[in-house]
Amino acid sequence: QVQLVESGGGLVQPGGSLRLSCAASGLTFRMYTMGWFRQAPGKEREFVTAISWNGGSTYYADSVRGRFTISRDNAKNTVYLQMNTLKPEDTAVYYCAAPDVQFGSLWNQPGQYRRWGQGTQVTVSS
Repeated sequence: QVQLVESGGGLVQPGGSLRLSCAASGLTFRMYTMGWFRQAPGKEREFVTAISWNGGSTYYADSVRGRFTISRDNAKNTVYLQMNTLKPEDTAVYYCAAPDVQFGSLWNQPGQYRRWGQGTQVTVSS
């Protein structure tokens, strides 16, 4: 059974930083693209970033490019999201996700991912 467990969320002031982690189990982690999505109240789930199975390629939404960095440690079965220069509009529940397909592309649609974590709340407010 695949499990994705996010951690690291919290309350941070505008301009601050947070680092999210997503620990994976039940799948051969090193073979899968991993993605981060977020969902704010009353809004649809939106793509944040994705990283290829070997960490060699990344893809970011325009809204976070230059501020957020995705990385992974295949030895630890963990993907990370370093978030800097946070803005109030970054407030959302953040989810990590994995597709069904091994060695897949850097997909940016929620429907292309089949395994999801429970999410971690990030609140950016003064």
